[in-house]
Amino acid sequence: MNAAHSFTDHMIPDALKSSIDLGLKRRSYKQFHVILFSIMIVIAVAPVLMVAALGYQNYDELVKKEEREQLEWRLDGSIKSIEQMVENLKSVVQFAARRDRYTELITENNLEDLFVRIKRQYTFFADLGVIDQFGVQQAYFGPYDLQHADYSKEEWFQQALERGVYISHVYTGYRQVPHFAVAVSNLDPKTRKLWVLRATIDAETLQHFVNTITTNASDDLFLVDEKGALQTSSKLYGKTLSQFDSGVVTGVRNSLSSDGENFFHAIGPIVNTPWSLVLLKKRYIHNTDWQTFRHNLYLIVFSCMLISVLVVYSLVTILTSLIRKADEVQLGMLKDAEHTDKLASIGRLAAGVGHEINNPLAIINQKTGLIEDLLLMTKDFEHKKTIEQSLQVVNQSVERCKAITHRLLGFARRTDIKSENVHINEIIREVLQFLDNSMIYNRIKIELQLQHDLPDIISDRLQLQQIFLNIINNAIDAIGKGGEISILSHLVAGEIRVVIQDNGPGIEKDVLPHIFEPFYTTKETGKGTGLGLSITYGLIKKLGGDITVRSNIGQGTAFTITLPLETLPQ
Repeated sequence: MNAAHSFTDHMIPDALKSSIDLGLKRRSYKQFHVILFSIMIVIAVAPVLMVAALGYQNYDELVKKEEREQLEWRLDGSIKSIEQMVENLKSVVQFAARRDRYTELITENNLEDLFVRIKRQYTFFADLGVIDQFGVQQAYFGPYDLQHADYSKEEWFQQALERGVYISHVYTGYRQVPHFAVAVSNLDPKTRKLWVLRATIDAETLQHFVNTITTNASDDLFLVDEKGALQTSSKLYGKTLSQFDSGVVTGVRNSLSSDGENFFHAIGPIVNTPWSLVLLKKRYIHNTDWQTFRHNLYLIVFSCMLISVLVVYSLVTILTSLIRKADEVQLGMLKDAEHTDKLASIGRLAAGVGHEINNPLAIINQKTGLIEDLLLMTKDFEHKKTIEQSLQVVNQSVERCKAITHRLLGFARRTDIKSENVHINEIIREVLQFLDNSMIYNRIKIELQLQHDLPDIISDRLQLQQIFLNIINNAIDAIGKGGEISILSHLVAGEIRVVIQDNGPGIEKDVLPHIFEPFYTTKETGKGTGLGLSITYGLIKKLGGDITVRSNIGQGTAFTITLPLETLPQ
């Protein structure tokens, strides 16, 4: 009862180990590999992308700043050129419109003579006109019939009277041809009335001048008025008097064009005119340098990401492999612990069973002995010989049961290790001598490859003898008749390794994991108890060693025993 109770108590850690074992087996290494790779690639690539983005942004801002400065400088230069042209036009008209010339210019052909003299030096003048204070043109010379034309309601006329000098925006007017006017007002000293000298200039002249200041540094250069009407033609927005739809906002600004390129607008007012100069630039002035920088940055980022992916993938693969191996080792350790715990549990159960069986066996043995003694004292009768033969069978069965219970008690009994200096080769030879008759009977050949300079080890001689006896005995049973057993001993990494190999039929793969379990046997009924290898396994572990087995069907089985040079106290 106590043995059974003890065995039940030890089932709890077994269940726990089984659940751990199942958890390890269910672990998805592929999923773990993907998750770990994703996390590490983010950790590796994120700083590269952040630094690249920061560098890209800073360089872009630097280039844009330089671009704005360059455009502002070019815009300012172009504006000054146009302002200079306007000043020249104003000077010519102001000189012709001296305050005392009103009467002179409206009489005879004096206005024509003035226009001819001006035309000789400034060919772009289209006509001249003298307008009185009521807006009526009193004298005119030019290609159009504008004599006595009324300009009293024209904006430019009112502005000229108020300001003294006025430059109009480009318009079509009476002649239906784009042009602009330079008007200068003055006070006639005789009549004490205001009058205006107006010079008309074709818009083509303004266009020609704008074309002369256009450079490769800009993609488009043109004039607009405050309402957004083009005063000169534009490559992007059309002909003169077309509408500029981007808005007339002074300063330099940039946006993205439809093709994703940077598009700069630089707009500046021209003093004393209704015009503003618009300078448009697609892409950067230093676009080659910018493209080179972007290409190199993309190349560096791509290379870093590729290297990061390769390195991270390699590291994750190695880590996953190490974790897998660690899990396999852990599973092995759990199986060893489970096997050891099973041995201990079954050992305690076997001890109780052995003691319980020994008592009735002793009674059976005593009673059969009594019956045999009584038969000796009794005369012969009809079934006496049959009874004697049956008693012999009973005695044989009792002896067999005693042998089994003796081995059970030996399996359960925990004996202390008696440490002494022993030589492995000597123990192997002693065991072979003990089994010599059995091997001769079965015609089994022994091949020894024992390293002659093996060091002595500190271990238990008797337990080592039992270990080798059990394994070699197993090999003899497996071979049967006419086989061969080879025994190899050598020193490996500071440990003694002994390999016992036979050329028997081998062990099935599904049987191999169970051969060290108690009471597990493949022998015929009555030829084995299944305790030999279990006892061997427990003894080797007690001595601080290890045992492994490999087998191939039809080729044989090899047991490898590894023993330390010194057995540590348990």
